[in-house]
Order: sequence, then structure tokens, then C-alpha cells
Amino acid sequence: MFKNHPKGLLGAALSNMGERFGFYIMMAILTLFISSKFGLSETTTGYIYSAFYASTYFLALVGGLIADKTRNYKGTILIGIILMAVGYLAIAVPTPTPVPDMKLYLIITCAGLLVISFGNGLFKGNLQALVGQMYDNPRYAGKRDAGFQIFYMFINVGAMFAPFIAIGVRNWWLKAHNFDYNGSLPELCHQYVAQGDAMPAEAVARLSNYANGVSLDGSPVTDLLAFSNSYLDVFNVGFQYAFAAAVVAMLISFIIYIVNKRTFPDPAAGRAAVSGKKTSAEEIEMSVQEIRQRIYALFAVFGVVIFFWLSFHQNGYSLTYFARDYVNLDIINIDLGFTSIKGAEIFQAVNPFFVVMLTPLIMWIFSALNRKGRKLSTPMKIALGMGIASLAYVFLMVFSFALPAKESLANMSVGEIDAMRVTPMVMITLYFILTVAELFISPLGLSFVSKVAPPHLQGVMQGFWLAATAIGNAILFIGGILYTSVPLWICWLVFAGATGLSMIVMLSMVRWLERVAKG
Repeated sequence: MFKNHPKGLLGAALSNMGERFGFYIMMAILTLFISSKFGLSETTTGYIYSAFYASTYFLALVGGLIADKTRNYKGTILIGIILMAVGYLAIAVPTPTPVPDMKLYLIITCAGLLVISFGNGLFKGNLQALVGQMYDNPRYAGKRDAGFQIFYMFINVGAMFAPFIAIGVRNWWLKAHNFDYNGSLPELCHQYVAQGDAMPAEAVARLSNYANGVSLDGSPVTDLLAFSNSYLDVFNVGFQYAFAAAVVAMLISFIIYIVNKRTFPDPAAGRAAVSGKKTSAEEIEMSVQEIRQRIYALFAVFGVVIFFWLSFHQNGYSLTYFARDYVNLDIINIDLGFTSIKGAEIFQAVNPFFVVMLTPLIMWIFSALNRKGRKLSTPMKIALGMGIASLAYVFLMVFSFALPAKESLANMSVGEIDAMRVTPMVMITLYFILTVAELFISPLGLSFVSKVAPPHLQGVMQGFWLAATAIGNAILFIGGILYTSVPLWICWLVFAGATGLSMIVMLSMVRWLERVAKG
């Protein structure tokens, strides 16, 4: 796989794989942790999740500016790894639930997330810039797209195993305290702690039913308040121990990076060579015009992909809540004895699994088209990816027509809720389609940026690519608002429409973008 690619690609891919392993341990459980830890609604949780996810990518622009200014890319990346480990540690320290001081503990959690965001900003875009410069060598001409696809695949090797660790650690801690997992319980427990028997009768009945169902010692639950406090505390400490696993992942990434650091190129040296090149006034004028066109083209693509990320990153937000509330999770309960792999978070492993499995196939298809003279340009691939993403949400929309709205669940019995749940294959198929879309957009978008960005703006433009992702992430909360306030099919229709319209816009710009990329 790495044959005919730069030597440093493997080290960069492995280092990124370790970092992404830690990141996706956190992302697999973050929204559910915030909801269960603080008793916040899906909508309020969405504001925190959106702000964190947006800052994670927006600060990549800041990280690019810092690296461009200092010309110390390798050192900036290293500091980023260390900061992320510190941030994970801050939210991994066990604290009581229900929290004795909501404001204090929420500030601590958000501060830890901010440190993670800043560390990620120093790491992510600059490592991608290093990979891009590896392919500036004429020896690797024509290998750039394939190189970024390999790099992207290794990201997802880490992401594929992360949810299993997160779920396994959380459920192990539950089992150690004679509890089983039930994703519906934290919301009901918080509601009972706040309202007591003033809760709707159907909700109290469900809480009692679920409480007796998760008690592994067989004793009946007679005190719902004591149970609620105990279950919430154990449930969330288990989550925090899962965050501790992310700290270990960062240590592994740190070691891999240090060992391979000497094999990576130095973008600062490359830029010095470019800036030191003597050119005539006429060439400088042409260069200014070309730079302007390249920047316009990049920002046009950045604007389009905002809507892909708004839709795609619902996987950790509204789609995770959908899996918790509407999918029959009992079908995929894997009992390992000391723990069980069960929970809505398990679907977070499906997307990276398909990335790893499908990347070689997608690369083969693109290569076959190239050999037959039917090469698809990178802008065309991105446009097709938008259309495929739209189809994914159309698929989910069809399965959601018969499902009740989220607000209706509070007045439904256990039997009624179990009867309306859908098969896990709905989520698996959805993520399959979304993954194909992702492979047409994300790694190839990185390749497009590294190819089109002016040499002295590589880090900044990679940062702007991530900033475009940040804008999409900043409005992720729209998914939570729709999920809790309108029929489900309308919620998914919005995302189908956003990505479908983005495809049309991208198709209208393809020829112009192709000309700029060839320039």
C-alpha cells in the first residue's frame, strides 16, 4: 500500500491514527456524557457540542497561522499532542453525579474541551500540511490523491476501535457495581431526581421497569430516588474512565511521532526555497494573479463543504440520539463476561469500519477509470459525494415516516417503545452510504487544498479547510432543534436538501475549478 509513496507517510499516518483513536473515544460518547452527567436536554447539549466541535476545527486555522509564523511545524504539532492529553485528563478525573455544583463542574468540563480543541488545532492542519509537502516532490507526481486516501484510511483505523473501548470501559464499570446498561435511564433518572413522583405516570412506570431490568443482583428496586442517584453516578464515572483511555492513546501518538519525526519534511524549508527563488517582475505579476484565482477557488469549495459537515457530523449528535431512542440495541449486545458491548455509541464504529474497508475499493475504481481515460477530477468527485450524502438522508427519511416524534416518547409505555424500534441495519446502511460520500469528499478535499494552495499559504489554507468544517460544526445544534421539535422525516429532509443543493452548486463550478487546479 505504501509502495511508491514518501517514506514519512507511514509515520504521519500512524501518529494521526493514535491521536484520532483518542479523539474518537471521546466523540463516541461526548453528547451522551454531557446529557447524562448534567441532565441537559438534547438541544442544550447540542449548543455545547457544536461549540466544541466548531472550535476544534476553527482553531486549526490558528494553529496554521502559528506554524506559518514560527516556521516550526514539527514543534507545533508536538505541543498539540501534549495539550490534547492534558485536556482529556481534565475531563477524565471522576466527579460525583448528580453534580453538587452545576456551574463549577460544567465550567471544568468545558475548559477541558477547550484545551483539547486548541491542541487539536495545533496538530491536525499542520500534520496534513506535512503530508501535502511530501507530494510536492516530482518523484511522487500523480500520487497525491492516493496518498491522502491512505492517510485518511489510517485516521479511521483508530476511529474504528475507539467506540468499542469507550463502551466497554463504561459498561465494565456498570457491571462492577451490579448494573447493566440502559441508555434510556440517565434521562429518566435526572427527571426523577428533579421532579420525583410529579413525573408523568408512564415515565415513572418506565423508570421502575428499566431500573429492575438493569439490577444484576436480582433484588427489586423499591427506592427510585436512591437508585437514580446511584445509577447516574456509576454511569458517568464509567464515562470518565473511558476518557482516561484517550490519554493513553495520546501517549502512543506522542511516541510514534517522536520516533518518526526525522522522516517528515520541513514546510518552512520548502517555503524558504520558494521565497528565495529569483523571478522577474512579469513572473511576479503572473504569480499574483494565479494566487488570487487559487484562493477564490479554494474558498468556493470551502463554502460548499460547510453543508456536508453540517449533515455528516450529525453522526455524533442527532443520529446518536436517534440510535438511542429508536433503534433496537438488544440485537447487538455483545457479552464479554467482564463487560458488554452495547449502546448507541457502537454505531460510531460503523463509519470508520467502512472507511477502512471501502478506501482500497474506491481507490481501485478511480484508478480503473484513469486507465480507461475516464478520469474524474477532484472537484467532480466532491460534487458526486454531495449527491451521495443527500441519498443517505433520503434513505433515513423513508424509514422515519412511521416513527413518532421525540416529544411523543415521554407518554409511551415500554411495550409501545419497544414495538416501534427499528433494526440496527437501518443505521448500518445509513453509515455505509454516508461513508461513500465521505470518501468522495474529505480525503480528496485535503488533496485539492494541498495541490491548489499557494506554497507560502499551505498551512493557512489547510486551516481554512478545517475552518469551513468548523462553520458546519458550529450549526450542528440545528439537528438537535429539529430532532426534538418536528417529525423525524422533516429533520432528515433538511439535511438531504442541504447536501443536494450543495451538489448542484458544486457541479456548476466544476469546469472553473478544474482549470484552476491545472494552472
